[in-house]
Amino acid sequence: MTSVDRTPIVTPEAVPLDFNEAGVGSRGLAILLDWLVLGAAMIALMTASGLVFSAFESSGAVVASWFAVMNLLLLFGYPITCETLTRGKTLGKLVMGLRVVTAEGAPVRFRHAGIRAALGLVDFGLTLGVAAVLSSLLTQRSQRLGDLVAGTIVLRERTAGPRPSAARFTTPPAAEPFAATLDTGALTARDYETVRAFLLRAGELDADARTRLAQRLADLIVAKLGQPPPGRLTALDYLASVAARYQQAQRGH
Repeated sequence: MTSVDRTPIVTPEAVPLDFNEAGVGSRGLAILLDWLVLGAAMIALMTASGLVFSAFESSGAVVASWFAVMNLLLLFGYPITCETLTRGKTLGKLVMGLRVVTAEGAPVRFRHAGIRAALGLVDFGLTLGVAAVLSSLLTQRSQRLGDLVAGTIVLRERTAGPRPSAARFTTPPAAEPFAATLDTGALTARDYETVRAFLLRAGELDADARTRLAQRLADLIVAKLGQPPPGRLTALDYLASVAARYQQAQRGH
């Protein structure tokens, strides 16, 4: 039988993997807050720059060039710097309890933040946010175009309910000798997500459906790993063993 312990664990990068994707509403509010921050920063810099240029009697071309460069640096530098240094947060996301992570649940890097900022021109600039809203509504993981190209998702770290936690799977006692020989290196993050989702919901299924689905999924995993379980081991226990070994391998990296 599956043994599932709902104690919190995190990835080696310290990013919990059991959060929900953020919806259009919370992301929209976070973006609005970020725009307010950018607007205030632009006004302050433009005022300070204007005083400096007036004192030095700079030409109109110099002033216009400086303001253009400054605006570009703010528009791109703000989200890229914040998301890179804070592992996926801007001030707006911090207030709304959101974080950007990669599709595998790892922290975003400069490359991811840069792609998201660049595609923001399409998501918010050229289409006035229409592309971002439509993409978020039509994709399974609420991803805007920037997320799709960068391979990222935006997660909710805070909700009105209890704080979510990742599931920790343990090897069933009857499967321990076999599980010790399992090598899950051939499994992808998506393979693990599929096994994990089934195990977390197995108790909600009736016995026949649970056995049937477990066997089908176990056959797919066996084809990946090339290590069929011994005859005495049920498909459900096999999947629990695979999930437990995969988590152990990830924590060891």
